[in-house]
Amino acid sequence: MPETILPDRGSGYQSRTGTDRRSARARRRWKRTPELHALGRALLGCAPAAASQEQLGFDADLHRNYVGAIERGEINPTFRVLLKLTAGLRLPLSELIAVYERHRAETSTHTPS
Repeated sequence: MPETILPDRGSGYQSRTGTDRRSARARRRWKRTPELHALGRALLGCAPAAASQEQLGFDADLHRNYVGAIERGEINPTFRVLLKLTAGLRLPLSELIAVYERHRAETSTHTPS
């Protein structure tokens, strides 16, 4: 089976061969951590309301599907990808991280008992 190459090495969402026996659902569940979910919410919060994933992907030089996967918390983006995203959003990385930290604090205080 040919190997599928997905963007940006080191992102945790890389090339996969047909030898991976876990289902797609199990892989998605494994990757969605509270931290990645908070990062996706922060990215959504920093993007202008009228901006689409396609437009952000174009501005950041990333594929729109990759942007969507980050927003859903399915991908752990590298530092380089975060820099591309903030360049596409036209805001400093520190602002994205500040919004992430707010969302992460909300997530940790609202966990079910």
